[in-house]
Amino acid sequence: MSRTLRASGYIALTIQMVWGLIQVFAISPAGPGLPAASVGGHAHFGILSILAVVTGFAIERTELTGTLRSTAVWGFVAGQWLLPATVLMEMVAPPLLITAYLWGALLVISMAIVAFGTITASDEAGRTPGATPAD
Repeated sequence: MSRTLRASGYIALTIQMVWGLIQVFAISPAGPGLPAASVGGHAHFGILSILAVVTGFAIERTELTGTLRSTAVWGFVAGQWLLPATVLMEMVAPPLLITAYLWGALLVISMAIVAFGTITASDEAGRTPGATPAD
């Protein structure tokens, strides 16, 4: 499941980079201009994508299993994609902005579960046998 988080993060980062290139054109003198929600959505998407990659590696260092691990992974993936989408929805359906609380809550719950897993994990969780720290 940590692969799911990392893959989601890398795919989203690729999309975010293409989105950034389009925004560069949009703010250039030849471009059509840029709605403010597009900038906010781009920023949310980028930060959450980086956090998905980091969380994908971090969750391997926990001893989370079963429902807790599934909730942490899939809650984060849903929040990662739907929170920026909600920011963009401001342009076409402002009442849907209320769903940002739902997607934000998914992200908070996911992070709380990963924090719990990190706090309660043994020092050996996720380590490769025989690996030693660098000097």
